[in-house]
Amino acid sequence: MAGQTVKDPIVQAALDHATKVEREAAIAPDVPADTPFPEVKQAAVIGGGVMGSGIAMALADAGIPVRMREADTDALDKALKRIAATYAVSVKRGSLAQAEMDQRVALVTGAADDAALGEADVIIEAVFESLDLKRQIFARLDAAAKPGAILASNTSALDIDAIAGATKRPEAVIGAHFFSPANVMKLLEVVRGKASSKSTIAGTVALGRRMNKVVAVCGNCDGFLANRSRGPFIAEMNILVEEGATPRQIDKVMLEFGYRMGPFATADLAGHDNSYANRKRRKRADRAYRMLPIADRMVELGRRGQKTGKGWYRYAEGDRTPLDDPEAERIIAEVRTSLGIAPRQVSDDEVLRRMLYASVNEACRIIAEGVAARAGDVDAMWLNGFGFPRGRGGLLYWADQRGGPAAVLEQIRQWHAAMGARWVPAPLLVVLAEKGLSFADAKPGLV
Repeated sequence: MAGQTVKDPIVQAALDHATKVEREAAIAPDVPADTPFPEVKQAAVIGGGVMGSGIAMALADAGIPVRMREADTDALDKALKRIAATYAVSVKRGSLAQAEMDQRVALVTGAADDAALGEADVIIEAVFESLDLKRQIFARLDAAAKPGAILASNTSALDIDAIAGATKRPEAVIGAHFFSPANVMKLLEVVRGKASSKSTIAGTVALGRRMNKVVAVCGNCDGFLANRSRGPFIAEMNILVEEGATPRQIDKVMLEFGYRMGPFATADLAGHDNSYANRKRRKRADRAYRMLPIADRMVELGRRGQKTGKGWYRYAEGDRTPLDDPEAERIIAEVRTSLGIAPRQVSDDEVLRRMLYASVNEACRIIAEGVAARAGDVDAMWLNGFGFPRGRGGLLYWADQRGGPAAVLEQIRQWHAAMGARWVPAPLLVVLAEKGLSFADAKPGLV
């Protein structure tokens, strides 16, 4: 929290760093602070699922009227009821007055067709992660949206340039990646495409700030900055289970590190459909892409997370407490056997370092490519998108406290020799270590 003061000077330094990088992350170096952009007086959201409903609520919380477009009236009615029910929970808890709820619910109205979106200053698409579907929607928006409207996609990984290519106004297209639940999570990842205009970037940043989000601007690549940098973390936690660790052990390690929820419990909460679909998409594009056989088997057996009552854990009806499940343990054991793996004891320290160092290494590649403008952007996204412990300052800040690039590189080289290609050291990591620099010094152009 900005302005937070604690007695421990080490923690205080981390908190100060967090506040600094959150402020800087919204600054695109080539977009002047005085860049003009259209004021958002009316917004629209396409897709009324959990994500679309959350985005609509975030807009309504900021006092912005929202038109919600769904495929049919039943889906639209369900979305509007979901929004009202979510607000009602806040009223019951005492965190929202009934009058405030009534005002916000009234701001969200249905759109029967695309023509009803014509007055929107920003249209945010929030449908399923399918590039074909998103391109179809953006092609329709050319006819529906008014000139000057921002056309934003809430995709978490798909190519913004490919989406923009479906329109006749690619300069108006941008990524606006909210994190679920969108009305609660603080991060808004603004993904600029090759054609995104400075006005579009500035307008989307301003909208995010108006919604009280921590806004972080990045470039376009598969997974963008946030999810691409977290990808190795996810892969490594799954590989550790293949080797002999348990989801419960890994969640315990990360809770003790300072996370409020372990990564396997978090995955169950978010649901496994999108991540599974993205893995299959990447496998189609790259035959060498490493799937996650235990996670894949869970999904294929219908274990899709809390929404199905079972994932890595099982859940009692109406209760989100992750409970150990012998069936999940059996599936893990069966997949290990099919892979020819004899489980071993994995130390807690190995769990922590492998998961976080894997993402530190990938973050170095992302910065070198210019997808991130500065190292602090990685920290801002991990703090606000993935629940990284604020008292540790962020992923790269923490890695600097662990000995910096030289120490991380030494360990990664050992794992590269033992485990192969996924641990190839990033060229920027090598340069930082050899020059005696810190991760804070990392920036595009050093390699």
